[in-house]
Amino acid sequence: MKNILKISFLALAFGLFVTACGSGTGSETADSTANAATESIDSTAASADSAVNAVADSAKQAVDSVAADTSKMK
Repeated sequence: MKNILKISFLALAFGLFVTACGSGTGSETADSTANAATESIDSTAASADSAVNAVADSAKQAVDSVAADTSKMK
């Protein structure tokens, strides 16, 4: 009886190991959900970056115009 338990536990452990390792096929599959999430994050980051750059450019122009106006006052 003890041997049956040991063998069944060993078979179960081996089955979990094979399942976790993908049966040793060596082929990697692309995770479409992860790829879609990566593309979404990249596009969001690009749009946020362009928005920040636009605000920074307009602020720089405003500061430059104020600086040009005050330099004529001297």
